[in-house]
Amino acid sequence: MMRHRNLLITVLLLWSLAPLLWQVYTSFSTHEALLQPLGEHNHRWTLDNYRQVLTANPPFWRYLFNSVIVGIGSTGLTLLLAIPAAYSLSKVSQNVARTAKFLLFGAALFPYVLLFLALLELARSLNLGNNLLALSFPYAALSMPLAVLLLLSAFRDLPSELEEAARLEGLGLWQRLRWILIPLIGPATASTAILVFLFSWNEYPIAMTWISRADLLTLPVAIARIAGSSVYSIPYGAYAAATVLGALPLLLLVLIFQRQIVSGLTQGAIKG
Repeated sequence: MMRHRNLLITVLLLWSLAPLLWQVYTSFSTHEALLQPLGEHNHRWTLDNYRQVLTANPPFWRYLFNSVIVGIGSTGLTLLLAIPAAYSLSKVSQNVARTAKFLLFGAALFPYVLLFLALLELARSLNLGNNLLALSFPYAALSMPLAVLLLLSAFRDLPSELEEAARLEGLGLWQRLRWILIPLIGPATASTAILVFLFSWNEYPIAMTWISRADLLTLPVAIARIAGSSVYSIPYGAYAAATVLGALPLLLLVLIFQRQIVSGLTQGAIKG
């Protein structure tokens, strides 16, 4: 039984990591080597793909910086609005909360691509194009339903006696939120922030249409332009190098906050 379990875990790990490992392998390979079948060439490791990406104009680090700005802006705005909304919903009656959760689920599952033309018209009429901070507004709006649902569950799990004791001590609403409730839902807040940040980091259609200046492109749009930079051939090595560099900040973020993410996503799962 244990042998079968270990075999299953190994297969799942290979299934999950194989595409990532192949992308790393491709990023260190020459273009000629990638066009030949495996085993029919002597592979030569090279850093040319990374040099090509990092010395481009604008430099690749500019795209990383743009995505970080958009990610931080959308995450901060989402949490700023979602925390009070989730707290308010945690205080209403069960029937109202159930209806609100149903609507939030529907909004979270709604394919936002259907809003594409409306968002494009909004950007045109309000002159929001080529503005990284303005890009945070649609990202925050699209992330709001899921953020409210996750934070609502966290607020629901807190014992009501705790807030009642804080109220008897004379703490106002914002004081209770700032000093007691928000610190207690820290894991759920961290996991919500990571999910919102990941969405803004990977989002492509809205960023492609709202941003046209080359120095303001976000990472997904910039990488897509690398892949389509030539009509005659695809620069596999440079594309792989760009994706590896773009994934490094996310891997670092997940490794740093992995405990908070797991704790936040599993919060309340074992409560009866």
